[in-house]
Amino acid sequence: MPPHVPLRVRAGAGALVLAELIGQDCGAAVAVLLFPQVGVFGTIALRVGFSALVLLLVARPKLPRGLGDWAVVIGFGAALAVMNSSFYLATDRIPLGTTVTIEVLGPLVLSVIVAGRRIAWLWAGLGVAGVLLLWGGDLSNLDPIGVGLAALAALCWAFYILASAEAGRRFRRLDGLAWAMAVATVLTLPAGIVTSGAKMIEPVHLALGLAIAVLSSAIPYGVELFALRRLGASPFGVLMSMSPAIAAIVGLVILHQALPVVAIVAIVLVAAASAGAVLTGPRRPPIAEPVA
Repeated sequence: MPPHVPLRVRAGAGALVLAELIGQDCGAAVAVLLFPQVGVFGTIALRVGFSALVLLLVARPKLPRGLGDWAVVIGFGAALAVMNSSFYLATDRIPLGTTVTIEVLGPLVLSVIVAGRRIAWLWAGLGVAGVLLLWGGDLSNLDPIGVGLAALAALCWAFYILASAEAGRRFRRLDGLAWAMAVATVLTLPAGIVTSGAKMIEPVHLALGLAIAVLSSAIPYGVELFALRRLGASPFGVLMSMSPAIAAIVGLVILHQALPVVAIVAIVLVAAASAGAVLTGPRRPPIAEPVA
């Protein structure tokens, strides 16, 4: 934790992170509400497209140079496209809180592999216990395709982290992410156009798509940059591990998706495993929420 930052500033930054997590999950909930109007693929295209537009306007990135840079951008963009698509297709079939809980397993497993410490396996076991409990208490009653899509989102989140790190080494600031999001737009837009048609460009749907992109992409990245400088990596990562619990609450309040007690316990176990992995892992930037 940065020692020079006053306690009240750190507390404010922590509160801002929690507000950002709530906003991000609210963005996902709004997307679910938009599904009946423009379809899942139309919603995906609107979110990814507006996210790309915001990032391109803010970053004003330079063109990638060489095949290596383009390969990273294309791979990064493909990961973003599949991650967003699988996440929203999953939320169309299973509750938001359950989807986020399964998705968190991607970075959790990656953190265990990267840590290379014995204690990391304790957190892996705790996370597996949470998933098994979720399976016994909730997943067995859910659409297996939705569960599989959430697992695919988890895998893509892990790849997103690796691709983001490589893009950070090759590009300045947001350049790599901006171009990757542009690639993701190219990959997701055709399906949105085919399935939704002119509904995508109705003013109310465009406004909702922009709101989802701002809540799920623009605000999270800005908060992340602000909070990391004031909180430090570990406290920030612990706060981010609360995402499954917050998603479950947002799903209940906005989407009326009530979860059984056993599923709530499972979510707590997975969140605790993520927090433990952050606290005992190497001192490196935390595995944060995807910004796209």
